[in-house]
Amino acid sequence: MEEISNMNLDHLSFSTFMKRLSNWVLNDGIDMGVKLIIGVLVIAIGFKIINNISKKFLKFAELKAVDVTIVKFLKSCINISLKCILLLIIIGGYWDVKLTGLAAILASAGVAVGLALQGSLSNFAGGFIILFLRPFKVGDYIQAAGFEGTVEQIGVFYTNLATIDNKLVMIPNGTLSNGSLINYSAKETRRVDLVFSVSYDSDLLKVRRVLKEIVDKHKLILQKPEPFIGLIHQNASSLDFTVRVWVKNSDYWTVYFDLLESVKNRFDEEDIDIPYPQMDLHLKNIKE
Repeated sequence: MEEISNMNLDHLSFSTFMKRLSNWVLNDGIDMGVKLIIGVLVIAIGFKIINNISKKFLKFAELKAVDVTIVKFLKSCINISLKCILLLIIIGGYWDVKLTGLAAILASAGVAVGLALQGSLSNFAGGFIILFLRPFKVGDYIQAAGFEGTVEQIGVFYTNLATIDNKLVMIPNGTLSNGSLINYSAKETRRVDLVFSVSYDSDLLKVRRVLKEIVDKHKLILQKPEPFIGLIHQNASSLDFTVRVWVKNSDYWTVYFDLLESVKNRFDEEDIDIPYPQMDLHLKNIKE
């Protein structure tokens, strides 16, 4: 009898649970589900509208000839700020989540949150430092954090570089603002430094004359500052001549590759030997 009574109680409890569950689904669950779906749709549509607003702001600023570096940074700030405001409105206003309770939870876990956001806050501050100190701008070619490329965008947290082979590199702003970097575009002119090796049998005056003729004929090489050509090293198997010429920043690689090719061709025409590592072996016949 006792076992039968327990089974009836279990059956009654399960029936009560299912009845309460069905009542909740009918009364509150459907309403909550609808609110959840509508909230997610509003967020998705809102994010799309915010992205369009950011793009229109960018186009408007470009028409007004505003500095593209500042424009893209402000675009990132506006985009993130509007999305955060939208999320707070949906969570606090539409879903009736008590923001004071959420704030209390975050405050009680302040240390953990602070540690978790430490890197992001550093990157955020680094973005403002880059924006106002201007160590580089959009379009500059820089080398930093082991990478080099053209700056495409300075965002709120990251700076985007496009490498020569068209790879996207995202470097944290905190790393850029606290570390060393090279800005190859900061100056209007840049020096091309090349070294050409000749054999010890070469006529040094002839070598210098040939190099000078090549430099003087190149239209992209600037004559002020004056080009420098000189013997800098006497190696074990070669004499090294250095050629240092100034060019416009945009002409650097063109002149660099032109000189390499032109010097090789002229050395061949003038019978000037370009040495390469070699070893002489002397064999002796030893009589037994």
